[in-house]
Amino acid sequence: MDVPPPPDEESEISESEIDDYSQKPYLKLQTGHYKVKVNGTLRCPFCSGKKKQDYKYKELIAHASGVSKGSVSRSAKQKANHLALAKYLETELAGDHAEGLPRPYLPLSNESEPKPGDVYVWPWMGIVMNPLKETDDDKEVLLDSWYWLKRLSRFKPVDVNVFWIEQDCVIAVVAEFNSDWSGFASATELEKEFEREGCSKKEWVEKRGESESKAYGWCARAEDYNSEGVIGEYLSKEGKLRTVSDISQEKAEDRNSVLEELSSMIDMTNEDLNKVQYSYNETAMLLKRVKDQKKNLEEAYAEETKKMHQMSMRSIQKILEDKERLSNELEAKMLRLKNWSKELEKKEALTELERQKLDEEKKKNDAMNISLKLASHEQEKADQNVLRLVEEHKRQKDEAMSKILELKTQLDTKQTLEMEIQELKGKLQVMKHLGDADDEAVKQTMKEMNDKLEDRKSDLEQLEQMNSDLMTKERQSNFEIQAARKTLIARLTGLLGAESDIGVKRMGELENLEPFLNACKKRYSADEAMVEGVTLCSTWQKNINDSTWQPFKREGTGDKAIEVVDEEDEKLKKLKGEWGEEVHNAVKTALEEMNEYNPSGRYSTPELWNFEAGRKATLKEVISFISNDMKPVKRKRT
Repeated sequence: MDVPPPPDEESEISESEIDDYSQKPYLKLQTGHYKVKVNGTLRCPFCSGKKKQDYKYKELIAHASGVSKGSVSRSAKQKANHLALAKYLETELAGDHAEGLPRPYLPLSNESEPKPGDVYVWPWMGIVMNPLKETDDDKEVLLDSWYWLKRLSRFKPVDVNVFWIEQDCVIAVVAEFNSDWSGFASATELEKEFEREGCSKKEWVEKRGESESKAYGWCARAEDYNSEGVIGEYLSKEGKLRTVSDISQEKAEDRNSVLEELSSMIDMTNEDLNKVQYSYNETAMLLKRVKDQKKNLEEAYAEETKKMHQMSMRSIQKILEDKERLSNELEAKMLRLKNWSKELEKKEALTELERQKLDEEKKKNDAMNISLKLASHEQEKADQNVLRLVEEHKRQKDEAMSKILELKTQLDTKQTLEMEIQELKGKLQVMKHLGDADDEAVKQTMKEMNDKLEDRKSDLEQLEQMNSDLMTKERQSNFEIQAARKTLIARLTGLLGAESDIGVKRMGELENLEPFLNACKKRYSADEAMVEGVTLCSTWQKNINDSTWQPFKREGTGDKAIEVVDEEDEKLKKLKGEWGEEVHNAVKTALEEMNEYNPSGRYSTPELWNFEAGRKATLKEVISFISNDMKPVKRKRT
C-alpha cells in the first residue's frame, strides 16, 4: 500500500534549492519509506490522490521527468520530490523494468537449431521444390502463384514466385516473408513443417532425381544464395546474406538511433517547456502587477467618488437652505408690495391713465359689436337662402306627388278602358258568329259597338300619351329631388352633426371614436388610450376602404338573395376576440353601410340622416327640421 507523502514540515523552497532538497525524498525511497512498486505495479508515491495510479516503467519515468523539469502547476517542493523519483527509477529499478533489445524469435528444430552465426537470405525466404512426372496433368495449376499462396497461406508469405526447371522437370517456388522477426519465424516454421513430413532439404538432396511427385521445403540459406540456376539468380537479385546476429545488431542500432532521436526531441521539448514556463511566470507576474494596479486604481476611484458625493450632498443641502431663505424673504416682500398696492388702489381709484384704458377698451368693444352684427346679418341672409331653397324643393316635391297621384288615377282609367275595349271586342266576335248578317237590328248594334270601340281606343291613346308625359315629368322630378338632396347635403355638411336629430352622416365611416377609446382604456393609461384609440380607429378605417378585402357572403336564393357581412371572416373574428364586441359592431355597421352605398369604390358617401330614428332622412323630415328647429337655433346664436 502506498505511503502518501507527509505534509510539508518546512516552509516552501525556492527553485534554486530543488537539487539539494531532492536528496531527502531519494533517501526515503531507498529505505522503503515511499513505495514505488505495489503488488507488481508501478505507482507515483507523490501523486496518490490523482486519477491515474498504475504506470509502466517508461510512463512513470516520463511523468517524473516532466513534473521535475517543466510542470507549471507544481510547487518547487513537488518538483524536487519527482526529481528524486526519476533518479531512483533510473538507478534502482532500471535493471528490473527497463525494456532491453528485442530478442529474435528462433524456432527450434529436432535436427538443427538456428544459431546467431548461421547465414540466411534476408529478407527471409523459403524454397519449395516439387518434382513432376511425365504423366502429371496438373503442371499448369502448379505453375500458378495463387495456388502456392493459398497452399502456403498458414505461413503468411508476402509474395510467391514460381519457376519451371525444365531439365530437372521440377517446379521451384520461392516464398518471400516479412523482413522482421515474425517473417523469420514464418520461414523457419515452413522448414519445420516440411521436416516433420520428411520433406526437408536433406531428403531433397538424397532423393533428387527420383520420380516421386511431392514437395520439399526449407528456409533459404547461403548455399541456396550461391547456387547456380534460376533459384540462385533470383535470391542473389532480391536478397542479401545476413547472420541472425548481424540483423539483431542492426535492429539494436536502429532502435538506439531512434531512442537517441527521441531523447533529443524530449530534451528540446523540455527546453521549450522551460522557456514557456519562464514566459508564463513572467506573464503571470506582469498580470499580477497589473491586477494590483487595477485594484489600487479602483480603490482610489471609489474613495474619490465617495468624497465627491459627500461634497455634492453638502452643496445641494446648502443650495436648498439658501433657496428656502430667499423664498421666505421674497414672500415677505410680496406681502408688503400687495399691501402697498391695496392702499394705492383705494387712494387713486380713477387716474387719467385708467380712464384712457377704459376708453380704448370701449372702442374695441364697439368695433367688435359692429363686426358681430354684420356677421349675424350675413348669416341671416344665408339662412333665408337655404329656407327659400328648401321651400322651393318642397313645392316641387308637392307637384311631383300630385302628378304621381294623377298618373295613378289615369292608370286606373287606362286599365278600365282596356277592359271595356276587350269586352266590346268579345261582344263583336260573338255577334259575328251567332248573329244573322241580314238582320238590320244586328247590323245597327254592331255599328254602334264599333263606334264605341273606336272611341275607347281614341281615349286609350290619349291616356297613354298623357301617361308618357307624366312619366317624363316624374323622372325629371326625381332628378330634381336628388339634386335637392345633394344641395342640402352640401349646405348642411359641417353645420349639423350627430348631436342633432337631423344631419349629414358619412356612410361607411367610423365617425364615433367612443367604442375604440373604451377598449383602449382597459389596456392603457388615460393619455395613451386616446392616442391608441385614434390609431386603432384609423387602422380599421383603412381596412374598410380596402377593396381587396371582401368580408361578405350572400344569403337567400334568387331575387331574394342579399349580401351580408360574413361573421366568420378571419379579420373580424380576430378583431372581436382582441378588442371586444363594441368595436366589432362598429366596424360591422360601417362595412354594411359601405357595401350599400359604395361597394365598388369603397370610400365614404355623405347622406341625409335621421339620427333619432337611425335611418336615412326624407326631404320632408329635413325641411321640417330646418323650418321648425334649425331656424330658432340660428336666431338665438345671432
